[in-house]
Amino acid sequence: MASPSLTQTQSRSPEIRKDPVNNRWVIFSPARAKRPTDFKAKSPQNPNSSSSCPFCIGNEHECAPEIFRVPPDPKSDWKIRVIQNLYPALSRDIGSKKDGEPDGEMRCTGDLGRVVTGFGFHDVVIESPVHSVQLQDLEPKEAGEVLLACKKRIEQIKEYDLIKYVQVFKNHGASAGASMSHSHSQLLALPVIPPTISARINSTKEYFDQTGKCCLCEVQPKDLQIDVTTHFISIVPFAATFPFEIWIIPRNHSAHFHELDNEKAVDLGGLLKLTLRKISVQLNNPPFNFMIQTAPLQAIDTQLAYIHWFLQIVPQLAGVGGFEIGTGCYINPVFSEDAAKVMREVNVPK
Repeated sequence: MASPSLTQTQSRSPEIRKDPVNNRWVIFSPARAKRPTDFKAKSPQNPNSSSSCPFCIGNEHECAPEIFRVPPDPKSDWKIRVIQNLYPALSRDIGSKKDGEPDGEMRCTGDLGRVVTGFGFHDVVIESPVHSVQLQDLEPKEAGEVLLACKKRIEQIKEYDLIKYVQVFKNHGASAGASMSHSHSQLLALPVIPPTISARINSTKEYFDQTGKCCLCEVQPKDLQIDVTTHFISIVPFAATFPFEIWIIPRNHSAHFHELDNEKAVDLGGLLKLTLRKISVQLNNPPFNFMIQTAPLQAIDTQLAYIHWFLQIVPQLAGVGGFEIGTGCYINPVFSEDAAKVMREVNVPK
């Protein structure tokens, strides 16, 4: 079946859909849309020169301290390096005190709000020693090793009781927030649970209380599915906040990303590679962000029944305006079913 035409797309009535995972309303407004197949990034991402890149092999001395590498032998060439961020958002100095307050304790500041000491970890995962190699260029096993490096770092960080949440994320392209073109991901470990995470937990709990089921364990409609593997499924969510937003979800219930095993890491690496290649081919190598949405490190047992981790990919195809900032309600010009159909039909060159 052919992809929806511009006339067919624009003739559909707008809908306002509720996202049961994030407790967010999304306006689907096809009258604002091009044909779903016409969405492209304005210009491809042009990588910066590798001549002075500190992430390239041989320039390790220009980086912040290394935490670990893969393989671990310092005498062999590395495939992955996990390092401290040279410009961290938070301080890993847990010995510091301020006004006699113990680290991590929340303090009131009169009527202005509350303050927590800015303790945390901000690390970088360098995904390849070669400047021109992107995550989508890696073999499934190699992409899986990048994911396992993130898992290992989370396992190290969770030994610190003050850390409540670890966000793994990747920015690809300058307009998506990347300051370095060498392929890398980041981890930011926080002493608080961010409000978006709390809202998602509350929303999935509400669904669980009403149905007795995890909303991400529910069978996803065929028209939202893109690809399925042994352990994972990629979909465009029913109430996608952004055009061509994609989620990769474990098919079996799992609350914590860091419980990923080696077999599932390879399977996820293969599906992530395929998905990123499809995005690159169909959308003209757009800037994108991906985020691993997982449970707080100290989630209690009752919460684990309705928290289901997933990997969220957001191509940067449309800006956020005053309406979205003011209301927290987003406008998506592409119906989720149309975006999923387009992505299912992308032919990826071998």
